[in-house]
Amino acid sequence: MKKTTEAYSYVTNKNVSSTTHEDLAYFSAEKIGKVWRFQQTHKKYTNTPLYSLRHLANYLGVKDIKVKDESTRFGLNAFKVMGGIYAVAKYLAELLDKDVDNLSFEELQSAETRNALGDITFITATDGNHGRGLAWAARELGQEAAIYMPKGSQPSRLEAIQNEGAFAEITELNYDATVRMAARLAKENDWVMVQDTAWEGYEKIPLWIMQGYASIAHEIVQEMDKTDEPAPTHVFLQAGVGSFAAGIASYLKQHYQGQAPKIIVVEPDKAECYYRSFLNTHNEMEIVEGEMDTIMAGLACGEPSSIAFRLLSHYAAASYSCGDSIAALGMRILGNPLQGDPRIISGESGAVPLGLLYRLRTKERDKTCEAINLDQDARVLIISTEGDTDQQHYRNIVWNGWFPNECI
Repeated sequence: MKKTTEAYSYVTNKNVSSTTHEDLAYFSAEKIGKVWRFQQTHKKYTNTPLYSLRHLANYLGVKDIKVKDESTRFGLNAFKVMGGIYAVAKYLAELLDKDVDNLSFEELQSAETRNALGDITFITATDGNHGRGLAWAARELGQEAAIYMPKGSQPSRLEAIQNEGAFAEITELNYDATVRMAARLAKENDWVMVQDTAWEGYEKIPLWIMQGYASIAHEIVQEMDKTDEPAPTHVFLQAGVGSFAAGIASYLKQHYQGQAPKIIVVEPDKAECYYRSFLNTHNEMEIVEGEMDTIMAGLACGEPSSIAFRLLSHYAAASYSCGDSIAALGMRILGNPLQGDPRIISGESGAVPLGLLYRLRTKERDKTCEAINLDQDARVLIISTEGDTDQQHYRNIVWNGWFPNECI
């Protein structure tokens, strides 16, 4: 089933399944709990806030809206470091023939470990947040990083990566072509590719990154369980290549089992690879090509991760393809909340799920909501994956009215 409006389109996943996919085993509470415990060994680790937007929930006629604010993660203004820090540590532990579960970040930083490992250069392609997280992790461990960004990347995000001590530059290629270029450079220079997307022959490190992301869901569940809160009924998850969405969705599926929430994938309309994939009748991966010109830079990816696609094609209930105005709307609502709700500074890729939720429960309440059972009993979970990673662009949208919404 497909629905198109001026601002978004949606398609339900005809192949959604209740059976257990074999990849789900990597996201058990036991496995992700160990990942989370390692991440906590870094002295800067703190839980990020999980807010309840009670007044907005009442305004939109749903039971509850919770927003996890990842802008405070390790002081890097985005969630991506959660994958990079674990993947790099796991890789180094394997070189040392040790189990990362029995190591701390401090041990990996030691002079003894550094001497045993020698010099390593990690390489990745990024729109900004993943690259900055990898650059930070490499620097913290005394190693080097080479970061390549797609055409159109913001200079402020490039500078943020360079300030972490990495070599970084903006290419003349789109994201997916930049990934292929980085893979070639890794092979030619004997560097270590740490990419948050997977393809045939390259799945081990992307899986580790996904497990690192999944610990965000572990953190959410731990907090909700302390107060005996019921499970969310709907989780709106941003997807570029899909690694973040699949990691979060898989953990929640493992934890809640038969009570698992509906997973709603949210994408830019210029990079709608999951939306297009769910449209086809054979459940086959679709690829979007071209420049993918969207303000949602963190989601401007046209080729799904192989692991993520296997999981999301199995468990996501629907995909929404959103115009930039939906992301801008979410930024404005989160930054200017109803009285009594917390203020959340959320960037373009972080805010699009909230902007979509608002649209679904206002202009389209009686139409598209029915397809995903988004009714008055819905308990919605959203993860704001980034803060104002490009501060000038944030002000242009929120203050100066760039990407306006049509009347709602």
